[in-house]
This record gives sequence, structure tokens and C-alpha cells, in this order.
Amino acid sequence: MENQEGHVIVNRNNLIAEIEFYHPAQNSMPGHLLKKLADSITEEGQREDSVLIILKSFGDRTYCAGASFTELADIQDFESGKQFFMGFANVINAIRKCPKIVIGRIQGKAVGGGVGLAAACDFTMATKYASVRLSELAVGIGPFVIGPAVERKVGLSAFRQMSLQATEWQTAEWAKQKGLFMEVFDSIEQLDAYVTHFSKDLLAKSPLALSGLKKIFWEGTAHWDQLLEERASASGTLILTKYAKEAIAAFLQGN
Repeated sequence: MENQEGHVIVNRNNLIAEIEFYHPAQNSMPGHLLKKLADSITEEGQREDSVLIILKSFGDRTYCAGASFTELADIQDFESGKQFFMGFANVINAIRKCPKIVIGRIQGKAVGGGVGLAAACDFTMATKYASVRLSELAVGIGPFVIGPAVERKVGLSAFRQMSLQATEWQTAEWAKQKGLFMEVFDSIEQLDAYVTHFSKDLLAKSPLALSGLKKIFWEGTAHWDQLLEERASASGTLILTKYAKEAIAAFLQGN
């Protein structure tokens, strides 16, 4: 991939919309990609020629490295900080509000916001290489915006563990045991084969029934527009602190 700005691409085939995101920095997500991702999910949710959505990233061993640290380092005021973190909030809410089932294809490691994207999907499948980590506390913030989605999937105890063990990886099998992943495979080839099988099976089901299940899956989250905005404000404040600025600078220097 030569596109240094990254991309979000939608491919439609047989009532399935594959939404692929990519960024050369380990599929980390700058603001412009987050906006395009949220917009693409919303658009596919409204299209009559899409019944299922598959959310995936380009590459093999990294699904999503979370927020763009380069962009985080450039934040100098609260409004810019809040706006950046609203990018993840908007993607999560787009998946939540989308009337279509969103399948997450997690082929590799997920960090921070990447875990949040996986958690927001309605059904997730991964490879054994898909270790997960919530690293936010290590850089002076916390997994506030993605927290509701992650906690809803794995429970408060596992969310607490991931949040406080910010420098430790949890395995894909651990994530499956906690409910973040539904299936874990030994290879990307096996993962893709099952994604294809599972998708075809769902296409044979009633679209109205699938839409009804989607509503049930997300019952009790109608307040998330306000909640995630409040969480984005908290992150927008913390990203300006001396601790966060120094931690992010140290990370960038080390890379």
C-alpha cells in the first residue's frame, strides 16, 4: 500500500458490504479516517442492496493500533482533543445505530480504539494472532470513549483488568473466553473461510429478523450519544496534561 493517508474502501457483493480501513502506521486511526469509517457504516446501513456489513482492515498481523499518536501529539486545545476522540465515538455509535448486522474480521493485534471497534461489532471472528490491549492509561488518558462498548462485551471485571494492565497483552483465546471474540482460528485463511460461510448462512435468514435482533443486541444504549460525548470530553481534557504530552512524545521518539 502506497497511500500514506490511508483509506476506507467499501466493496459490495451479493448483499454484503465489506468496509476495509487501512493506515500505514499499523492501521492506526487519524480523524479523517474515523469520519470516513463512520460515514461509510451509516451509508451502508441505509442501502437496500446491503444486508450484512463486514468490518475489516488491510494487512495481516495488525487489525488496528488505535488512535493516531501523531495526531494526538498535535492536539493543543480542548475542542481539538474532544473532536478527535469523538471520531471513535461516532464510529461506535454508527455501528450501534446501523440496522444491519456488523461482522468484525479481526486478523491481528488490536490496541486501544482498535479493541473498541472490535467490541462494537455485533459478531467478531479473529485469528490466534489477535492479541488485545487497552494501552490508554499508559499514555495519560484512559479507555473512556470505547469503555462502554468494551465493557458491554467482556463485562466490568475484564474491562477493569484490561484498563489497569495497560502495558500487558491478552491473547485471542482470552478475548474469546471473555466474549470479545466469538471464534478464533489458526490462520487468516481459516478466518476468511468461516467469515464467508457465516455470512452466506446469515444471508439465507430473514432480513427483518436480523434487524430485530440487532435492536435487541443494543437495548439500553439509547443514551450513548450523550455518554460517549461526555467520555470524549474527559479524554480531550486529559490529552492536554503534562503526563500525556510527555508519554506520547516518548512513544513517538521510540518509534
